[in-house]
Amino acid sequence: MDLIFDVTGLSSEEEKFSDSKKDVLKFLKIIGVDTRFISYTPEKIYINNLRFSKFSRTREATFNKQYPEIEVVRSSLFQKICSRSAKVLTLEIKPNSTILMPEDNFICELLLEPYTRKYGVKLVYDGDYDLKVNPLILDDKVNTIFEGIFAGEGLNLINNDDEIYPLANVSLDWINSFLEADGQDLMECENNDDLANSFSEFLNDVAPQFKENVVSASDFIDMKLKNKN
Repeated sequence: MDLIFDVTGLSSEEEKFSDSKKDVLKFLKIIGVDTRFISYTPEKIYINNLRFSKFSRTREATFNKQYPEIEVVRSSLFQKICSRSAKVLTLEIKPNSTILMPEDNFICELLLEPYTRKYGVKLVYDGDYDLKVNPLILDDKVNTIFEGIFAGEGLNLINNDDEIYPLANVSLDWINSFLEADGQDLMECENNDDLANSFSEFLNDVAPQFKENVVSASDFIDMKLKNKN
């Protein structure tokens, strides 16, 4: 059960809060929000996991009294995207590592931002890094697999040791539905192989969940081949 937060006692000179990221996050912690499960932007706070963040409606009302210009986004679709992404990121990211970010990729920015608090990582846009973000989406991963099979090349699995793939388990439909609702630019598939794309469209009509199954099967085959060698 939520408490009704009274922040009137925080009005002393040393407890005044600016609009800086540091102060916004500090205020969220004071009112009981776990900031490891939200994504910060200057205009909006996106909830990644409602239960773990503890960002209740009561806490939102308290937050909005202090920061009325910052919107709190409670998108269930975004929370699903975060859940899919976390299955990759929590396995690949090491604490205090430096991660090279792609330029102008809004969704990757949102997904990686909480890891600056979860794991103490540093996000950079140039220079030295431990891991590089590859914005490969699920649709392109599947189409690249099909392209390799149809070309007689076997499985084309994109998996570089120095890269992480936060969108590899997330479909283009999910990504663009969220981006459109949030007023952001949409993404497009990068794989333009006609046969692979046509086959994916056909399978999507008869078995909408096929992409996840294709990736799981490919990963299983790849693991068996590596163990055999």
